[in-house]
Amino acid sequence: MKRRKTIASAVVLVLGLVAVMPAGAAEGVVNINTADAAVLALLPGVGPSTAGRIVEFRTENGKFESAVDLMLVRGIGERSFERMRPYVTTDGDTTLTDKVRVPREQTDSDEESDGPTDGP
Repeated sequence: MKRRKTIASAVVLVLGLVAVMPAGAAEGVVNINTADAAVLALLPGVGPSTAGRIVEFRTENGKFESAVDLMLVRGIGERSFERMRPYVTTDGDTTLTDKVRVPREQTDSDEESDGPTDGP
């Protein structure tokens, strides 16, 4: 009986940990110097068209010297780069296998309003 309680407690603990994990809790990296468009599209905020622009940029300009150089690609700014930074490398193997989904940060314009105001 005690063993069942221990197993049940362990299961509850594991399920609780899974529930609080962030939505984009994927593991691995993408080598932006060797990955094709399909693999690049696994990065957060990168779809087929952005992935294609990354490949096109790399073809025209050569390998990326650092991950920050991704911001030279049209459509990738600081905010989108910061979301993908943990999943990007310029050397080694690509190990990311699943699409990373990172929720976008809420901006002031996204916040709900209590209605129109006429000033302070």
